[in-house]
Amino acid sequence: MIRSVIIGSPNIGRVQPFELPGDPLCKFPSLSVMDGASTDGPTDESLRETRTTLYPMQAWYCIGLLISIIAVFQWISFFHSKFAGGCQKSQNSDPEQTYLHHRHGFSWRRIPLALVNAYRVIAFRWTLEIGNSYSLTMAEILVTMAYMAFLFGWAFVNTTDLEGRTLDLTYWGNRAGALAASQFPLITALGTKNNASEVITGISYDKLNYVHRMMSRVVFILLWVHAGSEVVLNAPFQSYLEEPWLRCGMTAIGALTILSVVSLRPIRAQAYELFFYVHFAMVLTFLVCAYFHTQYDALTYWIYPCFIIWGLDRLIRVLRLVLFNFGFRSGSMDATAELLSDDCVRLRLRRPFYFHWAPSQTAYLIIPSVSRLPFEAHPFTIASIDSNLSGVLQEQEPQGQKPTQISLEKHALGPSTLFWKEVVFFIDVRKGFTARLKEAALKGNTIKVFIDGPYGPSPNLGSYDTSVLIAGGSGVSYTLPILLDIIECARNGKSRCRRVVFVWSIRNADHIHCIDETLIRALQLAPPSLSISIRIHVTGAPTTIEALLHSYGLDRDVTPLDDYHRSEIVVFPKGKAAERSQDSLLALESVKLQKGRPDLPAILRGEVEMATGRMSVSVCGSQAIVRSVRGALRFPVCSPLSVAGGGPSVTLHIESFGYA
Repeated sequence: MIRSVIIGSPNIGRVQPFELPGDPLCKFPSLSVMDGASTDGPTDESLRETRTTLYPMQAWYCIGLLISIIAVFQWISFFHSKFAGGCQKSQNSDPEQTYLHHRHGFSWRRIPLALVNAYRVIAFRWTLEIGNSYSLTMAEILVTMAYMAFLFGWAFVNTTDLEGRTLDLTYWGNRAGALAASQFPLITALGTKNNASEVITGISYDKLNYVHRMMSRVVFILLWVHAGSEVVLNAPFQSYLEEPWLRCGMTAIGALTILSVVSLRPIRAQAYELFFYVHFAMVLTFLVCAYFHTQYDALTYWIYPCFIIWGLDRLIRVLRLVLFNFGFRSGSMDATAELLSDDCVRLRLRRPFYFHWAPSQTAYLIIPSVSRLPFEAHPFTIASIDSNLSGVLQEQEPQGQKPTQISLEKHALGPSTLFWKEVVFFIDVRKGFTARLKEAALKGNTIKVFIDGPYGPSPNLGSYDTSVLIAGGSGVSYTLPILLDIIECARNGKSRCRRVVFVWSIRNADHIHCIDETLIRALQLAPPSLSISIRIHVTGAPTTIEALLHSYGLDRDVTPLDDYHRSEIVVFPKGKAAERSQDSLLALESVKLQKGRPDLPAILRGEVEMATGRMSVSVCGSQAIVRSVRGALRFPVCSPLSVAGGGPSVTLHIESFGYA
């Protein structure tokens, strides 16, 4: 801090505090005296007001710089992933050998790739476990701590008054409120589904939602710091209670307090609809009251952009709803709800003409007969694929002409065509909305559905040599379309993938019937150059597997191969099984059915040891599954030495399970 003596001031000889270089308040009063100007220096009031206005702007400059840096690295990573190595189609037709390559040993040229891999492990796979259902990555912890230090540092820096008193309450009280208000536009943007931050940084809205919640909670604390300072400065402040700006401020912070409590993860997960309604009402109350409160200090320019951002997001969503559901060639939006089990509903509807999506993306569904409010929308992952194959298969070959590859593919799809042709969702039955949807499925009637989307990321796996897809329960909605997309891209020569491992953990073996036809047809459509291994693990009652085998007519042909750690691998004789059920999923050589939980560390360790080039691991499941995968892909399995020695560079994609 630069200090100088004010010449000609009544306080001559006393040390005066001044700002850091670059602060417009540093005007060197001695020069003013030499020019004959007024000898009055800055006052405490002028310093407070100027810094209260200036520091939030400086905070935004820093945040903008950080966003720009993140955007540069994200887009570099995106283009590198998209074009790295090009599309290499294997010439080896043996699916058991196409992915086997010799490692060339340590190479200095792979050191940068090894360092990037080490960064991924430390930032996104080292976690702080909080109970059994929540964890924070090191990246999230670092961002949270840095943001708290940044905001509170800006609130309490340069708070020494002209008398030399440090941490003067009059300096940081209003500044804390102004800094908090300056964050509202960004918090609002991060909470919307259509925002510029997603486009600029390349980070999907569901990942940015963590930053939205974190910033909201830090600002919530900062606002209480502001409120506490006002209480101390103006106590007793009964006379101020008649002031509209104070009443609006108290109402705003009360609404934010209620919202902060309801948005806690346990409440949000167990009572999502309560959170949904309270969130909407409290945010609206908070922003309206905050606008009138900040009029007192002329800071409304931080508030009204929030209404613009929110309104723009809603406008885009309404336009999408109109286009997809009421636009030209949109057709009927009648959907079929099928109850697959007591805890799973399959919802399928005809694909809207203008609606296109990428694998693993989500859509918001509005079902008037199920939703309680007209604007109530719930997100679900799309389990089908937006495939060009479905259009090709609809072509009719001339009568009497020899069957072509197209007609063979059309015959191969069979009943599973909906996963290539329609929009399909697997929905877990819980409480509220999903429970009412289950009741609608039991009635067997078609229901009207309005769709909004798509949203969220889609991992670009075309440049990866090996892809491991792991799902638990309805998480197969995330991994199944990725598998179908990999197969289609491999057929079209647009992917360099040579091996896919599909792991699915389910409680009830009957759930296999949901996608068995689809997996059979996918395996039939896969080119010989692509090796596919499907492993289905049943964690429920031991009798479920036997019942499933009986339903396939394979109970007498099953030979247990191993019974180790309560995991039973069943092998089917190719001849008998194929003769009795040619279309049986469990009769296929690349499919294994096992009892018990999957040993994910062993599976991933084996794939990493066998793979070279680039490897992707995509997972959607419970917190236990995600933790197991993260733990398996840390050091030493994915160590820098392994990558530098020719091992694969592993990228991990995680889809959140349940509500945000």
